[in-house]
Amino acid sequence: MKPSKSRNNLIHRASFHTRSKQLGSQLSEDLRKKYGKKSVRVIKGDSIKIVRGEFKGVDGKISKVLTKKNSVSVEGVKKEKTKGEKFDVYIHTSNLLVTDLNTDDKWRIAKLEGKKANEKPKTVIEKTEKKETITKETKVTKNQKKEVEK
Repeated sequence: MKPSKSRNNLIHRASFHTRSKQLGSQLSEDLRKKYGKKSVRVIKGDSIKIVRGEFKGVDGKISKVLTKKNSVSVEGVKKEKTKGEKFDVYIHTSNLLVTDLNTDDKWRIAKLEGKKANEKPKTVIEKTEKKETITKETKVTKNQKKEVEK
C-alpha cells in the first residue's frame, strides 16, 4: 500500500475509535508515578496545562473534546474577533499536560491502575508488607541452614 494511502487512513479517513485513541496527552510526573502510565486519553473535566503554543503555561479544565479535529477546548482560553466577539480556541491534545484526572468514570480509573473494572482496588502497603515477610523468611531459613551445617 502506498504511504499516502496509509497516512490518509490514519488522519483524514480514520474511524471513530481510531480517532479516539489519537486524543492522548501526557500525564504529569505525579500521575505518572501513581498510575505507571505515560499518557492517557483526555475527557471533559480533566485539569490540564498547555505546554506549547500561544497559550503556553495556561492551566484550565477541558470544556469540550472534538474528535474530528483531535483537539480540545479549555475553559478560559478564548480569542477575540475584531468586532469584540469571543470564541473558543481549540488546542491539539499533543500540546497538553494532564495535571489532574476527572475521576467520575470508575472504569477509566480502574483501567489506568491496571485492574479489571469490577475488581476492588488493592492498597500498595499490602504488597510491600508481603515482600518484607517473604524476604525475612528466606533470610532466616538460609541462616538456619548455615547454623545446622556448622
